[in-house]
Amino acid sequence: MTLPEKSEPGAEQGPAEQPTMAQLAEGYASQAGLHRSSNGNIDVLKSAGGVQGIAESILPGLVFLVVFTITRELPTALIGSLTAAAAFTVARLIQRRPLTQALAGVVGVALSAWIANTTGKAEDFYVLGFFTNIAYILAMTLSVVFRWPFAGLIFGFIRNEGLEWRKHPARMKAYQIGTWVIIAVLVLRLVVQVPLYLMGEPGLAALATTRLLMGAPLYILGVWVAWLLTRPAPAPADNGTDRS
Repeated sequence: MTLPEKSEPGAEQGPAEQPTMAQLAEGYASQAGLHRSSNGNIDVLKSAGGVQGIAESILPGLVFLVVFTITRELPTALIGSLTAAAAFTVARLIQRRPLTQALAGVVGVALSAWIANTTGKAEDFYVLGFFTNIAYILAMTLSVVFRWPFAGLIFGFIRNEGLEWRKHPARMKAYQIGTWVIIAVLVLRLVVQVPLYLMGEPGLAALATTRLLMGAPLYILGVWVAWLLTRPAPAPADNGTDRS
């Protein structure tokens, strides 16, 4: 293995080398939390953070809905939701597990609580999710337009394809289709949930319920379908015909 050359003592150091697109894609793929199972498929449960990760994404919203439904007091429901999110952070500290997912959840819940508390409308607890969804839709759409489809970036490294798939039109098309599948899941969320939000408090229970059902569970399903649709074609079998 060739080691990188060391700079001479006193030599002037140039600016840090900028990461290539491949390095950025590989880094994102590792940070996306997607994992490969022993049989080479995507490990759906582990990719969602396991049981605890799914609970972290669902429980704060569920606590908010239950507490508000019982008490009809927005501050109490918001405090309950924040407490649930914070409890997962403490649990991860005790378990000495990475805090990224839990901290992101706390920040998201805190912002949602701040918006709802500012407007005084319980349904505004879910507004931030709409804007986050729209941002993902735009980003993934642009990834397809500029021929760096999101599905290819995250699945390519799991499949040990790196960025080689970009050189093959069939693989590029497959990953574009896979990305559109994930985009469709995000669009479906908005199509179902925005009308419920516009109903105001009468639509709150339905909005909260659909947010739970169309959150991690639906997203995982979309990613799984995209994974299946983007599978490489099996290599042709070598018949090994004896021509002697």
